Amino acid sequence: MRKKIAIIGDRFMLPEVFREKIEKACGDNLDIRTLEAAWPDEPMEFGNAALGLDKVKEYFGDPDDVVDFIGDAEIFVTQLAPLSETMMRRLPALKLVAVSRGGPINIDMAAAKAHGITVVNVPGRNASAVAEFTIGAILAETRLIRVGHEALRKGEWRGDLYRADRTGRELNEMTVGVIGYGNIGTRLVRLLRAFGCRMLVTDPYVQLSVEDCNAGVELVALDDLLSRSDVVTLHPRVTEETRGLINKDTIARMKPGVIFINTARGPLVDYDALYDALVSGHIGSAMLETFAVEPVPADWPLLQLPNVTLTPHIAGASVRTVTYAAEQAAEEVRRFIAGLPPVNPC
Repeated sequence: MRKKIAIIGDRFMLPEVFREKIEKACGDNLDIRTLEAAWPDEPMEFGNAALGLDKVKEYFGDPDDVVDFIGDAEIFVTQLAPLSETMMRRLPALKLVAVSRGGPINIDMAAAKAHGITVVNVPGRNASAVAEFTIGAILAETRLIRVGHEALRKGEWRGDLYRADRTGRELNEMTVGVIGYGNIGTRLVRLLRAFGCRMLVTDPYVQLSVEDCNAGVELVALDDLLSRSDVVTLHPRVTEETRGLINKDTIARMKPGVIFINTARGPLVDYDALYDALVSGHIGSAMLETFAVEPVPADWPLLQLPNVTLTPHIAGASVRTVTYAAEQAAEEVRRFIAGLPPVNPC
């Protein structure tokens, strides 16, 4: 019997890429149906937006439409479509859910376990993309790329940026502090080595590799990192431990004039405290890619500051992220069909 597979992709994780990778991995003896959701052209929702989805952190798609589309499929491949307990009750044939994200935050995991549904994901799917983006973010601040760009667009030739008291600094004379040393943090440090900067890492759950130690990477306590770093960049997951990690107290421990980078998640930062530190100059400049509320309100005070670079949560978006995530999801589907254990069970 042909395995029935339902794929809900979107305008980033294209459903045809999922199909192509699954057929390449598993052959063509499959009954595949696909659907393209409108994200990111339309915003995603959050768990309190609809009744029964309180255990789903963020998602895109109407629950009834998702259930109707999955129907009698045994395998469901998606990025953002929600799956709640009430939805699972209506999907008795469903046995495998492959989520092409670093975490299955659109799935009620407790319910999936209760219903005997295996959920797999793609950890580190965009680690390379985010690490490269972070390098760009650091360079934009250290070498005054944003400052020069914004001035020139206004018709101002900032020749004064060549003055010794206003020009930027090179990474080879700076200390970069990396908070969180998972898939993204480790890739970032590998890239930073080429710049010759001093590298500090803080993460209570990791140990440095021999390669790191030989490269001069230091594993230090958070306070030590904050007090010594010229650049502080965030890369932990959001947990009860890390929520609000960057706040009035931790900012006060940073070097005056520090450059702050957040390409991780908005809830890691108290943005009111960050605003105050940017206005006072204690934080010299910031590059912010993620926010407490997305999209950010048009009247958000940080939008008005001259020492902030902002991007709309795009660090993890790359063509390679799409193909890599689809390949990993396809391998999980292949293993499920072959009766093998998953590589990345949730």
